[in-house]
Order: sequence, then C-alpha cells, then structure tokens
Amino acid sequence: MAGRRKARRAAPPREDLSRPSKWRLQHGGFSEPIREADPETGTPVLHRRAVDTLGLMLANGTITQEMHEAGCIFRTLFRSAALDGIATSQLIRLAGATHGDVSNRQLDARRRVAEALDALGGHDSPGGSCAWFVIGLEFSVREWAMRQGWAGRPVHGPVAQGILVAALGMLAKHFGLTPRQRAA
Repeated sequence: MAGRRKARRAAPPREDLSRPSKWRLQHGGFSEPIREADPETGTPVLHRRAVDTLGLMLANGTITQEMHEAGCIFRTLFRSAALDGIATSQLIRLAGATHGDVSNRQLDARRRVAEALDALGGHDSPGGSCAWFVIGLEFSVREWAMRQGWAGRPVHGPVAQGILVAALGMLAKHFGLTPRQRAA
C-alpha cells in the first residue's frame, strides 16, 4: 500500500541582512544608505546611519550646527564618564582589581559633565534634566516630557522641545562654539 507523500513546507523567506530589521525600524528611521570604502580593507561597504533626535532637529533647521556639535560633545563626555548605568564585563581581568575603579579619563569627563550641567542651572533644572535624559541617556523628547513634570504638571511636547533647544544653545555657549557678542 502506497502512502501519501508529505507536502514539503516552503522555507520561510530569508531576511535581507543589507536592510534594517523590522524590529529596528520600529525604533526610529535611518538615513539613506551611503556607499564608502572600508578604511582597513578598501572593500566597498554600505552604511546606514540611525537618525537621532539631534540629527533630526539639525535637518529640520530647529537647531544650528553649533548646537548640534555641543550636543555631540555633551553626549561623548557623558559616555566617557560612564554615567549611562550600562554595566559591562571587563575583557581583561586583573588579579586584585576592584570593580569600582574609575579611570582618570572618566573622572575628567564626569567633571566636565558636571560643569556643563551647572551652566544649564543644575541637574534638577529643566535644561539640566533635559540634557541628562535626552542628550546623555538618549531618551526621546516625548519620553522625557512624559516622565518629567514641573510642579505636578507634565511637560507638553512643544515646551519640551523648546527646553531642549535652549539647553543646546547654553551648551554651545559653554563649550565655546558660539562667538561672544560684544556690547554695542
């Protein structure tokens, strides 16, 4: 007696690895692909850059190039200071070394972040809080506005964006990226 043959299942379509996954696309857009040569091997590669809040604001003309650069400096200092709370394991473990050691580079970055926050009015001020969460921890402006409140009231979207623009302007002045105006 001849049995029935089982129908072959069609293989699921393979994901195109040259494009961002569906999961990644739901978390923000990407710029157009840029074809460049790999600096080490010289082979052509296709780069897709994730679009961030500061990049969108610069593209829309909401902030100036100096403000964008000030935000990038603050974000770099924030990462160097290791203030984001992301715990990583050491690739090289030294005998007798403790986990809580802070390098001189981290100490200097933490000092510079503290000075920048002081220029914004402190960590608890609207500008300082916005810089900490939106620029440093890379929350969206909406996310920060929903979690942050002043006098028991939530911060509305346009107001939150205005706070971010003001904070970036102050950071640009603090980092010396904008020329000082002379009194007339």
